[in-house]
Amino acid sequence: MFAKMSCPIVLSIAVATLAGCASAPSGPPKVPTPAIQRPAVEPSASDQSRPAESSTGQTQPVSDTTQPPAAPSTVAAGSYVVVDTGQTTCYDAHTEIPCPSPDEPFYGQDAQTSGTQPAYVDNGDGTVTDLNTGLMWQQSPDLENKSTWGEALAGAETFDLAGYDDWRLPTIKELYSLIDFNGSSALLIPYIDTDYFDFRFGEESRGERTIDAQYWSSNQYVGETTFGGGTLVFGVNFADGRIKGYGLGDPIGRQMMEFVRYVRGSSSYGINDFADNGDGTVTDRATGLTWQQGDSGSTLSWEGALATCENLDLAGYSDWRLPNAKELQTIVDYTRIPAIDPIFSLTDPESWFWTSTTLLEGRPDRLGDQGIYVAFGRAYGVYNGQLVDVHGAGGIREESPFRLHR
Repeated sequence: MFAKMSCPIVLSIAVATLAGCASAPSGPPKVPTPAIQRPAVEPSASDQSRPAESSTGQTQPVSDTTQPPAAPSTVAAGSYVVVDTGQTTCYDAHTEIPCPSPDEPFYGQDAQTSGTQPAYVDNGDGTVTDLNTGLMWQQSPDLENKSTWGEALAGAETFDLAGYDDWRLPTIKELYSLIDFNGSSALLIPYIDTDYFDFRFGEESRGERTIDAQYWSSNQYVGETTFGGGTLVFGVNFADGRIKGYGLGDPIGRQMMEFVRYVRGSSSYGINDFADNGDGTVTDRATGLTWQQGDSGSTLSWEGALATCENLDLAGYSDWRLPNAKELQTIVDYTRIPAIDPIFSLTDPESWFWTSTTLLEGRPDRLGDQGIYVAFGRAYGVYNGQLVDVHGAGGIREESPFRLHR
């Protein structure tokens, strides 16, 4: 019935705490990968002429009469905290390896850069507060009864927990902030911290697959598709680590049922505040990350994407890297197709982009051979022999770096 396209054309884009990069692999739909700059370090002598960094790691404006002043920001600096993926193990195109040194292949992957670590508080009243994002979460969803998307939206209106009645269905970016990439459905390890959040895998006795642990978000796909009844809503699967657009129904009238975990707190989390630096880079003042404005221009293997970003020299910076999955997802714009702000330039509007993060899915004897990519273009697949936008622009999927080396 359904087969994901193999060997996508994947690009990359680089990122840095102040800057970014991009590169891509070879295959059908195109996937670029952005690069990001590393966290700030003490400047070397050669760094003294570069723009200064603030205490939050953001680039300070440089006096330049040829550039107009940046527009005033309406988003608080640092309001969009990117919580680390939690990945601490390194991989090559096949399996786990000792983390490589800078002169070795596969250097610069997720496990080699540490970001803001997860920090939760169990409030003892059925809620959990995320100290990084400031959001409060329902600790225990209804694990016995799944809901349609309509039921999930309506349920928030009457949901009352711990004395609060202002709960809502989370956005896809809020929901993805909880994901922990130490998970693996093959090893029955969830992609969420079960020390704080209740969870269950899908159960065969209920007619489910192991990976049937999808959670609804409030984001409806803006594109058109013939898949899933024509309407897709994005969700996070905490059993297999992916973001997909899920159809609300199927041709024979069955409705998609998913878990629901409500959230409360400021609705500003996940809102970007981009500034074009006029030098081929874009800074997101909300996250403090600076991005390569363009992409690699051609497709790359995962190994090639890592190397391209590590070797990038752009706007006077040389500390670029391939972004991890949670970093790259911050610049997805779920209100448009391609799913990225036009302040960035894409070689191909149907591009997909590599991240530095490995997904531990697939065959148990091959865990570690799947690299995560973000589909800024439509997430195509073959369904009933036809090429279909199966999961929507903004989906987060995986591809085998090994296959892309062919």
